[in-house]
Amino acid sequence: MEVTRHEPGTFSWVEYAATDLRAAKEFYGKLFGWSLDETPTPNGPYVMARIDDKDVAALMGLSDQEREQGVPAHWNSYVTVDSVDAVTTKVRDLGGRVLAEPFDVMEAGRMAVVADPTGAPFSFWQPGAAIGAERVNEPNTFCWNELYTNDLDAAERFYTALFGWRSARGTSSENSPLVELYNGERPAATLMAILPEWGPMPSTWGVYFAVADCEATLERAKSLGGDVVLPPRDIPPGRFAVLRDPQGGSCSVIKLKG
Repeated sequence: MEVTRHEPGTFSWVEYAATDLRAAKEFYGKLFGWSLDETPTPNGPYVMARIDDKDVAALMGLSDQEREQGVPAHWNSYVTVDSVDAVTTKVRDLGGRVLAEPFDVMEAGRMAVVADPTGAPFSFWQPGAAIGAERVNEPNTFCWNELYTNDLDAAERFYTALFGWRSARGTSSENSPLVELYNGERPAATLMAILPEWGPMPSTWGVYFAVADCEATLERAKSLGGDVVLPPRDIPPGRFAVLRDPQGGSCSVIKLKG
């Protein structure tokens, strides 16, 4: 689906922070059939992933600071807001942390990086020339964002207060407690409690990509050096699985029912 605007309080962009950018381009470009356009920046190359000349995601290298801290390869999630500066102040008031103060990304927009009280990092995006993803909810584009958290109650309090999201309690297919979040009447995200059997795991935001065929996507991922973390299973929105790329980064893929 092509979009020209993301409502405030909507996840609007995802980008992969790689330990090896060249390898990430090889894996994800072939996995999702993206065309890749690399732009030099003061912090290293920023690679825009496109479908039919529309921006859908991005790839970049981990920052020097992240490498020094041993941060692994991961996907970053962005939420569109009216004012990055105002919402960043609100993060502090609600017990979160500011990891990168608000700054301008040339004419593209304004952003900040924060962490919720459970430690999960995410970013804000105040659009300028760039709205974020220009295609979503179709094969090879991102379609959902889900928080895996070690403190479900604290996460629910934080995100509902921060964005005004409405929440509803539920249970996952693994019988894990979860919270469904709504931006008005539209689903916004899911918060899911980390189960003990998952092992030691920090709170983190995960990304789902829509695909035309779940099994075929996993086979392609394995042929490119990735592996399967969670085999395909059916859930109400469709058939999904979790894969891990050769650098250890992970994402979910789902064949949506509608």
